[in-house]
Amino acid sequence: MSHSNQMKKVTREMALLYHEESRPGKIEIRPTKPYTSQMDLSLAYSPGVAFPCIEIEKNPLDVYKYTDKGNLVGVVSNGTAVLGLGDIGPLAGKPVMEGKALLFKIFAGLDAFDIEVDEKDPDKLVEVVKAIAPTFGGINLEDIKAPECFKVENRLKEECDIPVMHDDQHGTAIISGAGLINALEIQKKNIADIRLVVNGAGAAAQSCTRLYMRLGVRPENIVMCDSKGVIRKDRPDLSASKREFATDRDINTLAEALVDADVFLGLSVADVVTPEMVRSMAPRPVVFALANPDPEIDYDRAKEARPDVIVATGRSDYPNQINNVIGFPYIFRGALDCGATAINEQMKIAAVYAIASLAKLPVPSVVDEAYGMYNLSFGPDYILPKALDPRLLATVAPAVAKAAAESGIARRPITDWTAYKEKLSRLMGDDGRMMRHITELASANPQRVVFAEVNTDNMLRAAQNLFHDGVCRPVLLGNPTTIANHASALDLDIEGIEIINPLAESEAARRDRYAEALADMKQREGVTLDSARELMHDRNYYGLMMVALGDADAFLGATASSAGEEKRLAASIIGLSEGFSHSATMHIVNSRRGTLFLADTGDNPRCDTDTLVDIARLADRTASYFSHDGVLAVLSYSNFGSNLSDPEPRVAAEAVRILHEKYPEIAVDGEMQLDYALNTELRDKTYPFSTIKGKEVNTLVFPNLAAANTAYKVILSMGIGSVIGPVQMGLRKPVYFTPLTSEVRDIVNLAAVAALDAIVTNKM
Repeated sequence: MSHSNQMKKVTREMALLYHEESRPGKIEIRPTKPYTSQMDLSLAYSPGVAFPCIEIEKNPLDVYKYTDKGNLVGVVSNGTAVLGLGDIGPLAGKPVMEGKALLFKIFAGLDAFDIEVDEKDPDKLVEVVKAIAPTFGGINLEDIKAPECFKVENRLKEECDIPVMHDDQHGTAIISGAGLINALEIQKKNIADIRLVVNGAGAAAQSCTRLYMRLGVRPENIVMCDSKGVIRKDRPDLSASKREFATDRDINTLAEALVDADVFLGLSVADVVTPEMVRSMAPRPVVFALANPDPEIDYDRAKEARPDVIVATGRSDYPNQINNVIGFPYIFRGALDCGATAINEQMKIAAVYAIASLAKLPVPSVVDEAYGMYNLSFGPDYILPKALDPRLLATVAPAVAKAAAESGIARRPITDWTAYKEKLSRLMGDDGRMMRHITELASANPQRVVFAEVNTDNMLRAAQNLFHDGVCRPVLLGNPTTIANHASALDLDIEGIEIINPLAESEAARRDRYAEALADMKQREGVTLDSARELMHDRNYYGLMMVALGDADAFLGATASSAGEEKRLAASIIGLSEGFSHSATMHIVNSRRGTLFLADTGDNPRCDTDTLVDIARLADRTASYFSHDGVLAVLSYSNFGSNLSDPEPRVAAEAVRILHEKYPEIAVDGEMQLDYALNTELRDKTYPFSTIKGKEVNTLVFPNLAAANTAYKVILSMGIGSVIGPVQMGLRKPVYFTPLTSEVRDIVNLAAVAALDAIVTNKM
């Protein structure tokens, strides 16, 4: 199967808009302590701040107790080797460093400042970084050119008492090292016996090679090449670092070096390896072609040349991506959490084996469902965990912290590893991980999602993004010329996106087929064949029939109100899930507190007992679908019978009674007020008889639509967390509606949820 057509296309306009819209840049600073009262401010600054200052002066290590130093990383660069752009300077490199800071935050919960230094002299750069090092718990050096980067890192490691790592060198080495261990295991080769050819002699290539030697590759079995060919001992003017890898073999070219080689590591330029070179390698070879954006040899060409080869690249559209984000956030997380004074070789090796071991474990069930057609399991096309694997944090960080303690450089060694792993799982709340995970799963098996409403700018922009990201296969309903003109006016590239005009003559046969099916479906509801034919001119009817009859996998429409006619139409055509008498809508709130599921935010204006029971059951099922064990609170202004003289709390209490009686497997209680639902300690102390005692509520069932709808909109407008939704629950097939005013990102997220819903539904 060719993977090149899945390459995600990022246009200049998309990238610039992403960095500019809402507010410039990608990161911000937020307070972590109360600041609303005068007392708060007095504690935060003068005079209260003097007390921690005095304690830190007496015991410098208390800085980790009273400040954010232990959770703060400095991302430092002088902009001399930025991505594939070269020496563009510190100012132009700032977007990259901001991006690195963002990755630290979203993957490991680490705060990071990007520090761009206008200094090329390595000694002066070292002095600058040393001078600001007290600010940070660790320093991530980034995009500093070789050979200066070696000197800068080595001096800082010697002269600073905090972890320092040049990720361009060691990140690639650690991730590819984990991949190498697993690839050799699959290929049944002993690392001590392999012959390794390295093309490229820069910082990353040298660091990878050194780490491979620590993993067991013998120096005499290594050949390194640069732009001039094989690095031989008899070559004049070799730098000290290149001389370390020079060979005395009588070979001069990369082609000669690859004959009978077991492993190729490329950190050079595109297309320098030919299929003939791969064919000349030893049986069951390993090719790591890591040049970006295009590898030394295309994945498909390498596999075609040698079906027995294992190939890894730096690209996300091929199997086995060597991606530094698998390593650096978690390495720094573990190092900072144990107060390590450095990131030493033992910690790097521990990270290698932790990452390698994770790829051998069964993938999470929801991943298995989405990737089942690809048989995602340890093997030639899965030698490394996916970059968004949620288990990386709790796997790699503890391994690194443990290695730091065992090697004697942990100032605050961790003793309770179970508690530490639980802390890691709670560290960031969700912080966007769920949505990234959903998007990756949807991208693995793109579904046909019908867009019934593409007249709005944001809906059309979302369709373009989804198509180019490979999240789904949008099908746009409407006049092709009108849509093309609209896209052109917005400077959108929609070439390749399927457009269907329900009114076109070419669609007559399909319109008739849908009309006949609709008339048959609704013949007892006053719908004749003629009226059904007329209804097929409506894009909502047409799109829903596409899903109902299996011509599309999911439907995405737009509505002006939360409980609009469109939703009732969907229920009447698609039908309700078996065992339910109601549909419902959920919004998912991702915050630092964690993930909260809110229902019903869109379908049922007034709730009787049966409605609330169905909403609770659907909410519990949906929370499980998103890999959460639901703990439900049925909300009211009453607590456990305190106001049962009023109808609303009486309905809520009766719904809870029925749930306890008929669905004891659901963790639910109520009726209760919101503060008691979210404050476990308060609830357990006041109402110790609660059936959810000791459990943190993550699913809120509201007594009516007004309360639920208002709650999620307050959360959304105040920026308390990111919101996913509206997620439709209780229909037989994936049908979703988004408000006409939705932002592009909200539409993209909802379409990804719909696509993943379709994947799971189609497997049932």
